Amino acid sequence: MEQPAFPTPSARLAHIINRFQPSPETIVLFLAVLIGSGTGMGIVTFHYLIQLIHDLMLENLMGAIGIWGAWTLACVPSLGGLIVGLMRWRTQDFGPGLSSLIAASQGTEIKRQLRPVTKMLAAAVSLGSGASLGPEGPSVEIGANFGMLLSLVLQVSQERRRLLLGAGAAAGLAAGFNAPIAGVFFALEVVLGATSFATSAVSVVLLAAVVAALIAQIGLGAQPAFALPVYQVRSPWELPLYLGLGLGASLVSLTYTGSIRIAKACFAGQVKSLEFLGRIPLPIHPIIGGVVVGIVALQFPQILGIGYETVQAMLQDVEFSLQLLVVLLVMKLLMTAISAGSGFIGGLFAPAMFLGASFGSAYAKILALVVPAIGEYMAAPPAYAMVGMAAVLAASVRAPLTAILMLFELTRDYRIVLPLMAAVGLSVWVVERIKPTSNSNSNLQQIGLAELKDDRTEILQQILVEDAMLSCPKKLPATLGVLEAATEMIRDRARSALVFDQAEQLVGIISLEDVNRALSLWENYQNLPTGIPDNISSQILIDICTTEILYAWRDEPLSEALDRMAFRGLHQLPVVARDNPDRILGLLEREQIALTCNLAVTRQALDQYLPILPTTN
Repeated sequence: MEQPAFPTPSARLAHIINRFQPSPETIVLFLAVLIGSGTGMGIVTFHYLIQLIHDLMLENLMGAIGIWGAWTLACVPSLGGLIVGLMRWRTQDFGPGLSSLIAASQGTEIKRQLRPVTKMLAAAVSLGSGASLGPEGPSVEIGANFGMLLSLVLQVSQERRRLLLGAGAAAGLAAGFNAPIAGVFFALEVVLGATSFATSAVSVVLLAAVVAALIAQIGLGAQPAFALPVYQVRSPWELPLYLGLGLGASLVSLTYTGSIRIAKACFAGQVKSLEFLGRIPLPIHPIIGGVVVGIVALQFPQILGIGYETVQAMLQDVEFSLQLLVVLLVMKLLMTAISAGSGFIGGLFAPAMFLGASFGSAYAKILALVVPAIGEYMAAPPAYAMVGMAAVLAASVRAPLTAILMLFELTRDYRIVLPLMAAVGLSVWVVERIKPTSNSNSNLQQIGLAELKDDRTEILQQILVEDAMLSCPKKLPATLGVLEAATEMIRDRARSALVFDQAEQLVGIISLEDVNRALSLWENYQNLPTGIPDNISSQILIDICTTEILYAWRDEPLSEALDRMAFRGLHQLPVVARDNPDRILGLLEREQIALTCNLAVTRQALDQYLPILPTTN
């Protein structure tokens, strides 16, 4: 039988999908395997590139120029900065980071071109030449970029796009750390949000993480990132000591994240007396950062690169003096800030773990020095280094579950869990009290009001859902054909509509994006000899609408409804009354929220700057 001619690859894919008729869940699981496989191979390639550049620069190059003197070590990070600067000059932009990809998965337009390969090369040069950063951030972005590219090619729904992005991020961290469980919780906790712990989301993310970790184990080996010592609990009275460690770790993490922000502001010319840095072309910034890192490395070579060897030495109880631990803590913090601020590409996980290990070891030595009698009740410094790693990491990225499971997965020792949970919990709690995260700014960004000042973000709490909802939304029957629905929505200029069954019960929501996806699938079949299959051309609204519905209460603040929309990547929510949830009162759309908030801001300005007009009888 002669195969039909396919005008485009997407038409071939549509023909295959229609031939086997898999369920949507099966398709998503297949995409999870594809993302895990692609991400795993990308991470293996990335690590080999880092090792290749490390060998070329710190071994071959240093072997050739090292005879000139020890000062030549400073040339290696400087050369790396030069190469990254040339790449930045050539490409101008390495593409969006993880936060931008998450925003894009929630409906924000991608304003920067995806450049996963270019960014991977820049990160490999940065880390291989000694920039004080880590490989986990680029690893996560490799997976996230792969998930985003796949979702854009297949034109999946916004909810599926967000899920594929989370699967890619989980695969990246799982392969980078050889810790699939931590990768899953990173995606669910940081990328997808706390309310995405649904069975479908967990299944997809789990599958992608497992496949990526398996491929990474084949390519890089099955050993964990660190060989950790056996942990011992000396006494139950040791738990308060770990609480003190968590308190100190919170201060270290605040200093760490704050120094990175200050360094980026300095290189942007936003700090007084350093405005001249902002006038220096961006491609020169990595060279400046490389020179600074190289000069410091002449005295403290431990700060070069990822730093896993030094962390491993601390965990194996290699002798480090208290003075050296404190100096390494300060120097690593400063060099990481300068590396990130000057434009090197890399992650902040590994430096956070370096800082945590240094602080934990120093903390244990200080306790033994100040209170010698407590030594018999304490574990060795490596135990505090392990817990310190997780506490600083958790407070820095605001992901306590990820940090706890990551260290537990690396140690494979249940006895460390209680001290670990205590230190991590207190560390994150203190950071949240000192510098709380707020959903107001992210909500405002979603609806296009990110330029509002902080004192105006209260409008989301002040306005109720019933003030912003459409009281007469478009309603369509579930049995209406897709073409007829498209015609009606065009006629009524409706962006979305509620779908009701014959019993007048709400069964789904349809948007123009859903209709356009269905029509584009039809278009793929038009040029096929077989024509459009009957099961495609006869589609009705119930076949393509979103049937997993979340609701908004008419008397709840807009901020709460926006949080619900953000977690699932939704653009609209049906509005119901608390005393009668079966009765649909209206439809809450993101665009209408933006208009309502803008009107509220304008009303506040009028009340503040214009006199009250006299009323007329």
